[in-house]
Amino acid sequence: MSDTPTGLFIGQSDANAPETLLFNRANRHGVVAGATGTGKTVTLQIMAQGFSDAGVPVFCSDVKGDLSGICQPGTPNEKLTARAKSMGLTLTPRAAPTVFWDLYGQKGHPIRTTVSEIGPVLMARMLNLNEVQEGVLTVVFHVADKEGLLLLDLGDLRSLLVYVGENADRIGREVGNVAPASIASIQRALLQLEQEGGAAFFGEPALRLEDMIRVGLDGRGQVNVLDSTRLMNSPRLYAAFLLWLLSELFEQLPEVGDPDKPRLVFFFDEAHLLFNDAPKALLEKVEQVVRLIRSKGVGVYFVTQNPADIPDTVLAQLGNRVQHALRAYTPSDQKGLRAASQSFRVNPAFDTAEVIQALGVGEALVSLLDEKGAPTVVARTKIRPPDSRLGPATDAERAAVMAASPVRGVYDQAVNRESAEEILAARHAASDQAAAQAKAQADAAKAAEAQAKLDAKAAAAQAKEQAREQARVARAPAAPRRSTRETPIESLTKSVLRTAGSTLTRELLRGVLGGLKRR
Repeated sequence: MSDTPTGLFIGQSDANAPETLLFNRANRHGVVAGATGTGKTVTLQIMAQGFSDAGVPVFCSDVKGDLSGICQPGTPNEKLTARAKSMGLTLTPRAAPTVFWDLYGQKGHPIRTTVSEIGPVLMARMLNLNEVQEGVLTVVFHVADKEGLLLLDLGDLRSLLVYVGENADRIGREVGNVAPASIASIQRALLQLEQEGGAAFFGEPALRLEDMIRVGLDGRGQVNVLDSTRLMNSPRLYAAFLLWLLSELFEQLPEVGDPDKPRLVFFFDEAHLLFNDAPKALLEKVEQVVRLIRSKGVGVYFVTQNPADIPDTVLAQLGNRVQHALRAYTPSDQKGLRAASQSFRVNPAFDTAEVIQALGVGEALVSLLDEKGAPTVVARTKIRPPDSRLGPATDAERAAVMAASPVRGVYDQAVNRESAEEILAARHAASDQAAAQAKAQADAAKAAEAQAKLDAKAAAAQAKEQAREQARVARAPAAPRRSTRETPIESLTKSVLRTAGSTLTRELLRGVLGGLKRR
C-alpha cells in the first residue's frame, strides 16, 4: 500500500484497515500528541514527507534536531522493513526536498521580519509586557505610523522609545498618558530580548512567503525545516515567531475555500509554549487565525505532549488527531489523560484511556476526518516507517543541502536601510547643530553686549575724569603779578653801576687818545 492520490497513509489499524489522512480534509487542522520518546517526531516526519510527495509545501520546526534527517534517504533496518511489509507497504528510501531555516542564521538560512510587521501585540508577547506597558507600546507604534518612521529592527524601536519619552507631554495630550516608568520597563525588556539573541530576527531582507510555498519541477512540495534547538531557549520568541508566520499567511494568502489539497501545511512543535501564560488577547488571535486560515488552504497541526495543553476553543478546531502514549503518574497527568481520551470518538472495542497508557513506541490512537468531515472512530494504529532517514543529518549533509538551496544568498546578508533610528539620529544631529549655532550666536551677542558695557563704562570713567580735571583746574589759585616799581636799593644800585660805567669808559678813552698824541 502507498499514498493514494486522495490521501496520506498514516498507518495500519488493528482492524487491518489503512488510516489515511484525506488531502481535501487536511486544512481542517490536527494535533499530534504524546509523551517524550513515543514517536511524535517520526509521525511528524511521515506526515511532512507525505504532504511533500503530494505537492504540498510544508513548514515544521525541529526542536531536537531529529527532523533534519528528512533531507536524507532512509536506510531501513530489518525491523522497519518487516513493519512495512506487514502493512503491504514497499519502502522507497528517498529524501524530501528540504530547505533549512534558522532565526540565528547558524544552521539554516536566516529568517527576518521587521518590527512593524510583528506589531505591538506580538511584540508585547515577546517582551512579556503587562497591559499598561503594552498600551504604551501601542502608542509607540502609532507615533511611528503617524510620523512616517520605519520600524525595521530593535535599534529603531529603541530610538523611538527614547523619542516618545522625550516628547511624552505632547504625545500624551494626543493619544493618552505615556509614563516614563513604562518606557523604562520596555527598554529593559528589549535589552533582555537582545541578550537572548532576538535582535537577529528583526531586520531586512524580510522573509517572503513565496520562498516557503514552493513546488519543485518534480511536483514535490518544499519542506521548510526551522532549526529550533537554540530558539527553544527563548520560548516567548519561538511562540511569537510561529504565530507571526501564521498571521502573515492568513493576511497574504487569498481565499480558496476547501481545496483538493492544502496550499501549505504548518506543524507547530512544542505547541504548549504558545499558550503558556498567554494573555487573553493573544489567545483570541490564535483562535481567530486557526478558525479562519483553513479557508486560505492552510492546515495547522499542533505537536505537543498532551491535548490538554491546547485551549478548548482551539482544540475544537482540530479535526485530525494522532495520539501517542501518555503516562499518568500524577493527578495532573491523570486529568490530562482523561481529557485526551474523551476527545476521541468512542471505539466500543476498547477503553481509550487504558489503551493510551499501553501504547508502544510507534503506535498511536488515530481519528481522522472522513469524506463528510466527521471524525472516524478512534483506532489503535501502527505508524508506518518513513522513507527518509530516522535521526539527524550531519553538519556536512546540512551544509550540502544549504549550498543547493533555491534561496541561497537571498537572506544570508542583512541590509540596514534608513529607518527610524537613522532619521531620529539625523534629527537630533540637526537639532544639536542648530542649538550649538544658536548658543554660539547668543554667546557672541552676550560678548558684544558685555564689551559694549565695558566700553561705555570706560568712556563714562574717562569723561568723569576729564570733568574732574577741569573742575580741579577751575578751582586752582591764580599766580601773583609782579610789580614794575623799583625799590630804593634797586634804584641806588642801578645809579652806582651807571656812574661806575661812565667813569670807566672815560678813562679808557683818555688812555687811548693820550697814546695816540705822543706818537
